[in-house]
Amino acid sequence: MPSRNREKTRYPGVYYVIGTGADGKPERVYYIVYRRDGKLIEEKAGYQGRDDMTEARAARLRAERIDGKSDSNKIRRNKIKAEREADDNRWTLSKLWTEYKKSKVDFKGIKTDESRFKRYLEVPFGHKEPDEIAPLDVDRVRVMMLKSKSPQTVKNTLELFRRIINFGVKMHLCSPLPFSIEFPKPDNHKTEDLTPVEMERLFKAIAEDTNIQAAGIMKAALFTGMRRGEIFKLKWSDLDFDKGFIFIQDPKGGKDQRIPMNEAARQLFLDHPRTGSEFVFPGRNGGLRKDVKHQTARIKRRAGLPEDFRALHGLRHVYASMLASSGQVDIYTLQKLLTHKSPQMTQRYAHLRDDALKRAAEVAGNLFANIEKQNTSIDVENPKTA
Repeated sequence: MPSRNREKTRYPGVYYVIGTGADGKPERVYYIVYRRDGKLIEEKAGYQGRDDMTEARAARLRAERIDGKSDSNKIRRNKIKAEREADDNRWTLSKLWTEYKKSKVDFKGIKTDESRFKRYLEVPFGHKEPDEIAPLDVDRVRVMMLKSKSPQTVKNTLELFRRIINFGVKMHLCSPLPFSIEFPKPDNHKTEDLTPVEMERLFKAIAEDTNIQAAGIMKAALFTGMRRGEIFKLKWSDLDFDKGFIFIQDPKGGKDQRIPMNEAARQLFLDHPRTGSEFVFPGRNGGLRKDVKHQTARIKRRAGLPEDFRALHGLRHVYASMLASSGQVDIYTLQKLLTHKSPQMTQRYAHLRDDALKRAAEVAGNLFANIEKQNTSIDVENPKTA
């Protein structure tokens, strides 16, 4: 209890001492004295300034304490301590995520996962344990995300949600979800392609654009089929002009790859200006590029491409579609060129190769049909005599 001079008030059991306020000036600090369960209790009611405490309010607080309508400061502190200790023993989704992240230090997709967790999972689920999460909670997040995000993004987010909980179950930290998660079904077989006229307009728009880096990036996507991130990370040291190969460091599939450098790509890189950066298409101050969507969107609009055509990933699809529809590249080779980890991802282009083979078969069929027709015509004009 305070050793400074106590000043009585007109209310019994309420007094104050002169302390120092937050502004450094003298300020009244009110205290109350009362008995509870036979024990004499003396505790601080509050500061005159920072807590807006008055002797009348201190008296009402004292009456509540005596009547058992509110807990003493000590009891409240003990309750808060107990709640914190209970929270420490609760494996909420946020705590599970922290442990999950520690176990994935070498996982290159962890930054993307962290972004998904903070943007979509932390607020609705972070404070809850898995067995406190209801199907309706997950459904609300799914429906909300689908209003502005693609089904694939929603699916990836919910898969992360499931992975975190499965990790907790495996580590014996929490119980499994008592229900199954409903995932949206993205159309992963969608292929984006451009007509010859659209391709012509695109090359014209690229040639007329003033941003050399954006133009080069779009050409690189079209000429090599490389992914956006792979193009951003491409260094001059990754280009082997002598042997004609492009080295792809740390691709999506995980293992470093190399792909052939065709003549169009070779000429692009030879003509592209060097800025002194180690990166072929550097970002600010010569560092790793983070984005180019505004520049490529401008080129896409100028070329009059479809609204849903993705400026970079769509060009990767165009590259793959052109190879598949040529009928000269088998699916296995196409998988290697696209650096797909599994052949299932490349199968979306199989129908294009089938179409090309069918067209080739039709050519052969037409040739044979014409030959047969000519022979039949000859037989009619010159029938054999018995």
